[in-house]
Amino acid sequence: MTAGEESMAEPTARRHRTEERRRRILEAARERAEADGWSAVTTRHLAGAIGYTQPVLYGHFPGGKAEIMLTLAMEGFAELVERCRAALGAAGAERAAEVVAVAYLDFGSAHPAVYEAMFQQVIAAKFAADDTPPELREAFDLLSMSIGDTDGGAATEVFWGALHGISLLERAGRMRPEHRASRVAELSARFGR
Repeated sequence: MTAGEESMAEPTARRHRTEERRRRILEAARERAEADGWSAVTTRHLAGAIGYTQPVLYGHFPGGKAEIMLTLAMEGFAELVERCRAALGAAGAERAAEVVAVAYLDFGSAHPAVYEAMFQQVIAAKFAADDTPPELREAFDLLSMSIGDTDGGAATEVFWGALHGISLLERAGRMRPEHRASRVAELSARFGR
C-alpha cells in the first residue's frame, strides 16, 4: 500500500470505528431499555456497557440520553415503515388497513422500549409540523395510504390513535389477546377501502 493509499484508508477506518462505536452505544441503550425501562438507561451505564468513558459517549452523542433516545426512535419509525411495506407487498389494496394494523401492533409488541421512545417519551421531533423529520412523515403517509385517506389526515390520526391505544392496552394486559383479530377486523371495517 502506498503512502497515499494509507492516508486515504485512515479516514475510512476512523469513520468505520466511529460508526461501530455509535452502533454499540445504541444497541446497549436499546437492550437496557428493553430489559429495565428507559429510566435505567444512563450515560454512566452505557459507558460501562461498551467499555468507554462518558466523555467518549458524549463525543458520539453530544445530547446524551435524549439524543440516543431520539436516534433509536427514528430508527424505530424506519423499521415500522419497513414492516408495514413488507406486509402491504404481500396483500392486496383491499386488505391494506388490516395488514398495516397487524404489522403496527406486532412491532409495538416486539419492541416495547423503542415504541415507547417513538410515542411516549419526550423526544426532539415535531409531529405534524413543517419540520417533521422524514421518518415520521413517511410512517404517517404510509398509514394514510393504507386507509385511503385523501382528506388532510384526520382519518389517519384517528386510525393511528386507535392502533396506539390498542398497542398500549394490549401491552398492559387490558385487552384479551385472543380478540386481537376481531379488533383488527373492526378497524379494517371502519377504515378499510
